[in-house]
Amino acid sequence: MLKMEGVSYSYHKNRPIIANLDLDIQVGKITTIAGPNGCGKSTVLKLASRLLRPQTGKILISEKNLSHLSKRAVAREVSMLFQNSQIPDMSALHAVTAARYPYRSFFTGYTKAEEEMSEYAMELTGCKELRCKHMDELSGGERQRVFLAMIYNQDTPLILLDEPTTYLDIHVTYEMMELIRNLNKKQKKTVVMVLHDLNLALQYSDSLVLMNHGSIFNIHTTGDNRILESIRTLFGVEVRSFTDNRNSYYCFAQSTDTDTII
Repeated sequence: MLKMEGVSYSYHKNRPIIANLDLDIQVGKITTIAGPNGCGKSTVLKLASRLLRPQTGKILISEKNLSHLSKRAVAREVSMLFQNSQIPDMSALHAVTAARYPYRSFFTGYTKAEEEMSEYAMELTGCKELRCKHMDELSGGERQRVFLAMIYNQDTPLILLDEPTTYLDIHVTYEMMELIRNLNKKQKKTVVMVLHDLNLALQYSDSLVLMNHGSIFNIHTTGDNRILESIRTLFGVEVRSFTDNRNSYYCFAQSTDTDTII
């Protein structure tokens, strides 16, 4: 689905944020990228959405070289929710309908079928009642639901999410994660997201990509017992896992190992 081969990127000369990175994302899975601040997590998503272009290496989406695609072609392959997404003030329904732009002719307006698709996308993401509200009237959780409806309506096989639960309270956070899981399981979307919350990452992901200093530190499936040791080493925290009715929960605490260096 998404493959990076020898990708490097630098915001400043001689200070690479991503260095010779190889990454292969499985189709139909939820993959979370985690790591210390400044390790390059969000940069990976920006490269995968072609907001940034790699200085070395290549990026493939569905076996197509991203650098060879037009903007509209990229928008048919990948959609992205940023940590601080901003759109012009408009009604929620207008915003969701606008997500159909990769498929719309420049010479025609939105069709009745596209308007119905937009309504359905809002229904699936639990925000249909917000259809007439303007974006600046919405709470953080309501805006995130509308953004997810936009992503659903854009209808790309690959979805990139940069901290989708930022600024949300715990109840809305879990609602948002369930919506993301539904996009993956029921709509068969491949999801790659960046999360700081390792509990959420371990509960909702199929694979966890751990990064450090612009490189891959380790990759684990979330059922791999070695994942906890990798987290201990990378973040310098102690991890305990608990199982209740076949669900796993995790507790993180300050490490007593003062020699750990991140």
